[in-house]
Amino acid sequence: MGQQQLLLLVLGMVIVGIAVVAGIQAFSEGQQKATRDAAISDAMRVISDAQAWKLKPAAFGGGANDTAADFDGISFQALGLDPADDAGTNNTNYETQNGCFTLAGSNANATIVINEPDCSTEIATVTLTGTDVDNISWAYATGGSGGSGGAS
Repeated sequence: MGQQQLLLLVLGMVIVGIAVVAGIQAFSEGQQKATRDAAISDAMRVISDAQAWKLKPAAFGGGANDTAADFDGISFQALGLDPADDAGTNNTNYETQNGCFTLAGSNANATIVINEPDCSTEIATVTLTGTDVDNISWAYATGGSGGSGGAS
């Protein structure tokens, strides 16, 4: 009987060990997904601010002009957001605890690149071609949280 009980004890410990390792891995993956989802949420705020900036008259500091897709002159400062200032350089990244964002505007569109908080791993790229919901297109990086497509 002693040998059977010892074998069951060892087997139980192995099963508990495997369950703990699986739980830690699931928690880690969940935490990474939650961080990416929070970064996407922050990006939605930046997108909304960019579209509001575009609709605002130029006399009030907005980007309104004749062409709906013209986002030339857009910047984080124009949106009222403070970009990171790394070591005294004029950095164009806007950083939150959830992600790192880069904004570029042209006379054809505005592009927002969403990175993880370390500013090195891309999550997605968002392209704005106007102020409607249909003018937002997402392209998720490989391993991102979703597919490519229209407004999300």
